Amino acid sequence: MDFLPENISNYSDQHTSNESDLLYRLNRETHLNVLQPRMLSGHLQGRTLSMLSKMMRPKNILEIGTYTGYSALCLAEGLAPDGTLHTIDINEELETISNKYFKDSPYSDQIQQHIGNALEIIPGLSVDFDLIFIDADKENYLNYYKLLIEKVKPGTVLIADNVLWSGKVTEKAKPKDIETIALQEFNTAIQNDERVENILFPIRDGLMIIRKI
Repeated sequence: MDFLPENISNYSDQHTSNESDLLYRLNRETHLNVLQPRMLSGHLQGRTLSMLSKMMRPKNILEIGTYTGYSALCLAEGLAPDGTLHTIDINEELETISNKYFKDSPYSDQIQQHIGNALEIIPGLSVDFDLIFIDADKENYLNYYKLLIEKVKPGTVLIADNVLWSGKVTEKAKPKDIETIALQEFNTAIQNDERVENILFPIRDGLMIIRKI
């Protein structure tokens, strides 16, 4: 995921607003105690999610893929005062960590955690989402998108993480892993969908920003 020279990445981090102490502690605990800590959004991407959320002031946010809760807390920073963030993850083993930090945050009453299969949980959520963040199993990205795009109103923003997949999506040889194939299909589908406008930000592992027209 290191697409930029290290000095440029470091300079970008140094000239980006600091993460909160709560996020710093969550970042550290994830790297010390959880497998695959690179799955954490981290400082630069976290501040990006926070900024986008603050610009929108969403009433309702949906996150698919909680992990340890870092991105949820960043997105929650922009919630309307009476807003709610629904976050879904299939891995109940990480719920203890995320729940601990959610309770310690100013958004403890605004975050609702769901454990299970997102494709089964989402249809049961009778909520009009303004902002959606997709960061779960890559092979279902297109399924999540198809499930949501018809339901959301014009102006809704969807953000998909890891769409560059460490650069694998750009390789000319036919990929063998299902994640790369799925992400290539997802990126192509978004680019060709006339219902939306989109921009791919080469931030960290790639953020696809999608706005329903």
